[in-house]
Amino acid sequence: MGKIFCLMGKSASGKDTVYKQLLEKEDLPLRAVVPYTTRPIRDGETNGVEYYFLTDREQQELEKQGKIIELRAYDTVHGVWKYFTADDHQIDLGKNSYLLIGTLASYRKLQAHFGKDAVVPLYLEIDPGERLQRALSRERAQADPKYAELCRRFLADEEDFSPEKLADAQIRKIFVNDSAARCVSEISAYLKGFFHDGPA
Repeated sequence: MGKIFCLMGKSASGKDTVYKQLLEKEDLPLRAVVPYTTRPIRDGETNGVEYYFLTDREQQELEKQGKIIELRAYDTVHGVWKYFTADDHQIDLGKNSYLLIGTLASYRKLQAHFGKDAVVPLYLEIDPGERLQRALSRERAQADPKYAELCRRFLADEEDFSPEKLADAQIRKIFVNDSAARCVSEISAYLKGFFHDGPA
């Protein structure tokens, strides 16, 4: 049976970069799972690559059909933005292993849906000052920067990924992302253990 590797971390901890580099590694048999969101598309994003961008009405229709595995709703300064994973036949653990980006809440819901042994956490950590600087640089590059939302999310993530909540979710292995190349190398070595004799 395959595994679902759930890459987690606070905003601007480098998840997107690490995610893309792990998927590019030919020695890791990983497939992408494209999540869904109702937030506006950002500059440089492509529908169906980073996310499937849906309207609230489209999300509600999927929910009525019972096709949402897990959903997170954030009351942002620009309205409620939803992020979710759908039961859309992207995941077949009988054939493949997968990599997706999630949160502690989505990680636990994926475990509930697919089984605890099927979902493996990959938690990224970064110095808070560096994380804030990265977030600010990313937002400044947008055509319409949303600084108030950046601040709200930064503070919310400090609470959402507190040491107590990480411990409660039984996440003990942490990958420090002060260098993307080194972090990807460490995660790659860890993942290879799952495709041979178990975790490294």
